[in-house]
Amino acid sequence: MLGPSAHIDTFSRDNLPEESMLPDFLLDKYNYPNFLNVAEELTDVMVEKGFGDHIALIGNGRRRTYKELMDWTNRLANTLVDNYDVKPGNRILIRSANNPAMVACWLAATKVGAVVVNSMPMLRSSELDKIINKAKITHALCDSRLLNELENVMESNNYIKYLIPFDGTANHSSELDKVALEKAVKFKPIKTGRDDVALLGFTSGTTGEAKATMHFHRDLLIIADGYAKEVLNVNDSDIFVGSPPLAFTFGLGGLAIFPLRFGATATLLEDASPPNMIEIIQKYNATVCFTAPTAYNIMLQAMDDGVDLSSLRAAVSAGETLPAPIYKKWLKKTGKPMLDGIGATELLHIFISNFFDDHKESCTGKPVMGYQAKIVDDCMQEVDRGKVGRLAIKGPTGCRYLSDKRQSEYVIDGWNITGDSFYQDKEGYFHFAARNDDMIISSGYNIAGPEVEEALLSHPAVFECAVIGFPDDDRGSIVQAHIVLNESFNESEKLIKILQEYIKKIIAPYKYPRSVIFVKSLPKTKTGKIQRFLLRNNNIKD
Repeated sequence: MLGPSAHIDTFSRDNLPEESMLPDFLLDKYNYPNFLNVAEELTDVMVEKGFGDHIALIGNGRRRTYKELMDWTNRLANTLVDNYDVKPGNRILIRSANNPAMVACWLAATKVGAVVVNSMPMLRSSELDKIINKAKITHALCDSRLLNELENVMESNNYIKYLIPFDGTANHSSELDKVALEKAVKFKPIKTGRDDVALLGFTSGTTGEAKATMHFHRDLLIIADGYAKEVLNVNDSDIFVGSPPLAFTFGLGGLAIFPLRFGATATLLEDASPPNMIEIIQKYNATVCFTAPTAYNIMLQAMDDGVDLSSLRAAVSAGETLPAPIYKKWLKKTGKPMLDGIGATELLHIFISNFFDDHKESCTGKPVMGYQAKIVDDCMQEVDRGKVGRLAIKGPTGCRYLSDKRQSEYVIDGWNITGDSFYQDKEGYFHFAARNDDMIISSGYNIAGPEVEEALLSHPAVFECAVIGFPDDDRGSIVQAHIVLNESFNESEKLIKILQEYIKKIIAPYKYPRSVIFVKSLPKTKTGKIQRFLLRNNNIKD
């Protein structure tokens, strides 16, 4: 049963899935008042607790304290209400790279009771148009350097009424900033319900209509009070850095919600390349990092060259399964475990993780506080330990798709079916096998690409690699490995044979890559996640 709502525009609540289609929510460990505004909790309440002079955000050449962040978001909130007629429940799109201005806009929009849709700069007008139509977005706040695509949308879209530029460089030289400078620093945040939708997170699928996941105000605090507190032990002296976009729920949690919930500091990079993250870690003595294994591999190389990254106490790996060689190298080099985990946009953030005092290589870990996990077959029957099946999750967060028939595919019998193949070992640890749709079936054998990648990465010749299934007339598919070599090794047929024989000796021989392609680099997202679908689409075979 949903609690009270402050939304005048009831679109979001009206388009929640039917109650019978929802997963079971396990909320016994999380208790919040009926009325809750997450933006108020992360700014005004933090100032009331005495964190006003603490640095909240660093980016684009300036630092902003919690008091400054509160005042600025209040000015912005007054502007949204007075000048742009924002009503509680209206959907607001924010388009920006990772910078303090984007965080301020997100907080301000949330303070006024809007439902925020954060979006990446890489999206083009056709993609933005679909998002705006799906969520019936009326307002867009856009970094003034990125207006072009949204201006194209404005010409024909029936929903968007306001396109409001803000200055992502923190110079206050755009429309929203100039108006806000004239506003009061006092604003009474809208008394939203804890069960009011605060955020729509669009999934980053490569095909089909985009799905919008719906997250309540309470959900945004649950991921901080659960994972960030229990697993990361965040405190007010922590300094966060990372590569995931704030437009992704993984990035919004790790680079905004987590630090702000505990009086810590977030450093934000518009270009979060590994070299830039290394520079920030050294400059500010960052303590918590969120990025992909490929970036950590580059950090390991930098440490071998003498770079000091010893300030990092927590290295969170997600987005890609963490190969054992990288885990072992990091542990040996730093004496600290790299924390592999898995999350989903549908569940907002990480729900299974390794812990500082409970971690294993080639292992995703155990459920975070409040979550339950099991491995099931296609009939939702739990399978034996050690057997690969479908990962099923339930906990304090869960899937709610905005008006989408695919809700019934993701939620079955109260469980969230994430689309991942896993197995659980006899000690209760969960191990990633592959995405359900990424299992390679070759001559009747099921082969998990990440297992082959991990084996390859244990060879000294291999710097990084990606394994895909490639169509084959005889076997259905074969294992194809795309490999970037370490500098001291040269491409050759002989090396291919060496690698193939090496794989046959350390994992089941039928899993070895029958096709090996040497490449200079692998296609990746800005967060460092390998884009295997591009390798498939290129239709390469040696």
